[in-house]
Amino acid sequence: MEQTRITRLGQKCLILLAFAIVLVSCKNEEKIPEETVSVVEPEELYEFGFRLSDYVVKRDTIRKGDSFGEILQRNQIDYSKIFQIAEQTKDSFDIRRLQVGKPYTLLCSNDSLQQPKCFIYQPTKTDYVVINFQDSIHAYSKTKPIKFVEKEVSGVIESNISEALAKQGKSVLLAYKMSDIYAWTIDFFRLQKNDKFKLIYTEKYIDDSIYAGIDNVKAAYFQHNGEDFYAFEFETDTVRGLKDYFSEDAKNLRRAFLKAPVEYKRISSRYNLNRRIALYGNRVRPHKGTDFAANIGTPIRATANGTVIESARRGGNGNYVKIKHNSTYSTQYLHMSKRKSKVGDFVKQGDVIGYVGMTGNTSGPHVCYRFWKNGKQVDPFKQKLPEAEPISDSLKIKYLEFIKPLKVQLDGIDFISPIEEELILDIKTGSDNSITFSK
Repeated sequence: MEQTRITRLGQKCLILLAFAIVLVSCKNEEKIPEETVSVVEPEELYEFGFRLSDYVVKRDTIRKGDSFGEILQRNQIDYSKIFQIAEQTKDSFDIRRLQVGKPYTLLCSNDSLQQPKCFIYQPTKTDYVVINFQDSIHAYSKTKPIKFVEKEVSGVIESNISEALAKQGKSVLLAYKMSDIYAWTIDFFRLQKNDKFKLIYTEKYIDDSIYAGIDNVKAAYFQHNGEDFYAFEFETDTVRGLKDYFSEDAKNLRRAFLKAPVEYKRISSRYNLNRRIALYGNRVRPHKGTDFAANIGTPIRATANGTVIESARRGGNGNYVKIKHNSTYSTQYLHMSKRKSKVGDFVKQGDVIGYVGMTGNTSGPHVCYRFWKNGKQVDPFKQKLPEAEPISDSLKIKYLEFIKPLKVQLDGIDFISPIEEELILDIKTGSDNSITFSK
């Protein structure tokens, strides 16, 4: 009996002890401060200078048959208001210039009505036009901020330079830019296996993240047939913004004329005074130009600095531009879909003066490039064309100092081997191909 009483007493003590532990534990938990949770507010999104959260944002592209008025009418803007907007903004932007396929944005009231307050049209990736009618009616044009990012690339030629760049996921435009830089130095149609190249170039990004293409090549190195060719871009005329490419010893790499007026070049018909055409009964019909086949809309570039002396549409020439370069040389560019230069414009070598088309007498899209020397049309490929202007003695010292760090940077770039190019391509495309290296 006594033993039972002691056992029950022990059980009560154990229960009291456990209860005491629970109490102490609860008190300790009360002393632990609550964890502070920080709430991160979402970053406000701005575009075109507007805070997007203030509006209902509607995005679309201009479709065939669309007009400024029809777009607004579809979005509950009455005709009288549309007419008022068009009248008050006509000096800033012609609403008839909307192009099919170009994007536009409507900023609408952030309520159940979703009434349009602002129309934004983007003719290019970087440029936009704002037609604002939420308070007062006004229109203005702006350019999105562009960030330039410097990049490097190198490679070893297996078959051609485009393939070497493509294996690294690089734009073929770099190949075209290199072929222009070295047009009078290296024949890119006769590259040798194991020729090597390095490039320092810049890419453009809109709003820090949207890729907008290649900007320019700052410096290049090409090893062809064991010979080294350096090229550095340098501004020789700050007033007119003239730039050119020079070697490491300040020699100009260009001639006064580019070899072709289009980057995507394929000669479909050469200068030929004895050409016979079956369509005309196999009679001799001299062809005094050089035809470069290209897709409609391909930019046509001035092959040398000069002044536009003709810009018109006439007969078999279609839309054309003619440029006088000096007292000896003039060039003409036929069959354009659209002209971009007008009489009196000074154009620099490489400036876009129009776009490839099929206007006038032509059976396919191309630009007919005509070349005058002393008032007579000649074959540009058979002329001993003048050198481009050399660096002046006063600028030569500045140039040599300017290229020093670029040459050090070029020399420090390692060549990417064909095997490394394949690995880079596999990574970019998500391929799981493996390469086994044997001793």
